[in-house]
Amino acid sequence: MLNAIWAGMIIVGICFAMVHPERGMEHITHAVFRASEQAVAVALGLIGLLAFWSGIMRVAEEAGFTRLIARLLAPLVRRLFPSVPPDHPAMGSMLMALSANMLGLGNAATPLGLRAMRDLRDLDPHGDEATDAMCTFLALSTAGVTIIPSTVIALRAAQGSSDPTAIVGPTLVATMLSTVIAVVLDRLYRGGRR
Repeated sequence: MLNAIWAGMIIVGICFAMVHPERGMEHITHAVFRASEQAVAVALGLIGLLAFWSGIMRVAEEAGFTRLIARLLAPLVRRLFPSVPPDHPAMGSMLMALSANMLGLGNAATPLGLRAMRDLRDLDPHGDEATDAMCTFLALSTAGVTIIPSTVIALRAAQGSSDPTAIVGPTLVATMLSTVIAVVLDRLYRGGRR
């Protein structure tokens, strides 16, 4: 579906360029090349910053910071997922994925989240539909609290921001609100289904 949307936008743009000769194909070609050059420049600028933040986060992970956050989150996560036994592997995978998300470790959180979903699927008696626990975990993973938005910090620094870390406070507030709203909507939807 997304491919069809992109293809449609490209076709409409080309048709518009052919109909309006003052903004013809020549302008589109130049714009494509300028945008490509800018994309490469931004990507190269991000490599160093992302390597730095990934290294910092890896040090925090190796130092046990992720496990500490997981331990602090455990009582709350047990309440949010009453159908998941506390000693089940899904609980550990969910805690580690949520902790990685909080630290802005999206690359590390993705495989942990996929493992958590596989483990949650093992608890599903039907096997082919999403359980309440799966839906709640997806909502928390998508809207979860982010303490250090390392990718956004790297993007802001690559674009020459005078204070790339200024986003930390607003991101924390916004992700806390989005998490609360996600949990409330998850509970309301569950209540409406029963």
